[in-house]
Amino acid sequence: MAALTSLSFSSSFTQCCDRKATVSSSSSTHRFFASSSSELFGFRTIFSYHYGGVRASSSSSKMAVQCMSSVTDAPTVAETKLNFLKAYKRPIPSIYNTVLQELIVQQHLMRYKTSYRYDPVFALGFVTVYDQLMEGYPSDEDRDAIFKAYVNALNEDPEQYRKDAQKMEEWARAQNLTSLVEFSSKDGEIEGVLKDIAERAGKGDFSYSRFFAVGLFRLLELTNATEPTILEKLCAALNINKKSVDRDLDVYRNLLSKLVQAKELLKEYVDREKKKREERAEPQKANETITKCLGQQLSGQQLWSYENNIY
Repeated sequence: MAALTSLSFSSSFTQCCDRKATVSSSSSTHRFFASSSSELFGFRTIFSYHYGGVRASSSSSKMAVQCMSSVTDAPTVAETKLNFLKAYKRPIPSIYNTVLQELIVQQHLMRYKTSYRYDPVFALGFVTVYDQLMEGYPSDEDRDAIFKAYVNALNEDPEQYRKDAQKMEEWARAQNLTSLVEFSSKDGEIEGVLKDIAERAGKGDFSYSRFFAVGLFRLLELTNATEPTILEKLCAALNINKKSVDRDLDVYRNLLSKLVQAKELLKEYVDREKKKREERAEPQKANETITKCLGQQLSGQQLWSYENNIY
């Protein structure tokens, strides 16, 4: 999959591969995926307060406030992380694991918001982020296994994520600048998805997320929408706040830039350690060769001595 930074937009869609950025993928991920405090902490427990009867006494009056909580079936963050670790038990290199652990915490908070509702644009965004993050992972098989363990830990379907993301990509490739933003006037599976999002967003019943913003960006990339006004038109058609999308995409591109740097540093470190091992191995091999030669020479001398009855 082509890197998203390859798309050239003016202003908000400029490339952001600043190699001078400090390698701090964990903090960048947190800024990118963290939600507001009300979004982060108001989703698991819904409190409803009633006033009970007022008890009067000769000395004082007391108002008894009864606090009733209605707890949903949402698991804790710790349970989600534990489910992930149980599903994928092999060690993950720290450069990937650090970001994955941060992602799964933040996505847990998105997933179990009361207003959350899965949609294919969100799936496309997550798949895009995951594939960018895990690009260059040592094993394709392990990368797929980690993806399945991650999504399953959130009680969602990894196959649905991949399937819907692929459908969105195929649809976007077949669009042009006009048809992309005028989806509401057309019929089709993806058009129906976008219409539903626009309707819910117009009613204030849509849970916007950073993954959704990346999903929109991916649609634009695949449609070859290089005009900066296209994002504005698409956001307007979907009833989405463009400023939020711009902000999240800027942070996302910054994250990608830092990940690129971190992976380059990791590769340099691995190459350096490999070279050191090879240099240490050379004297050892030389010693083994000398020992082997001496052993063969000694064996030959012993055989000659035996044959000539020297012993």
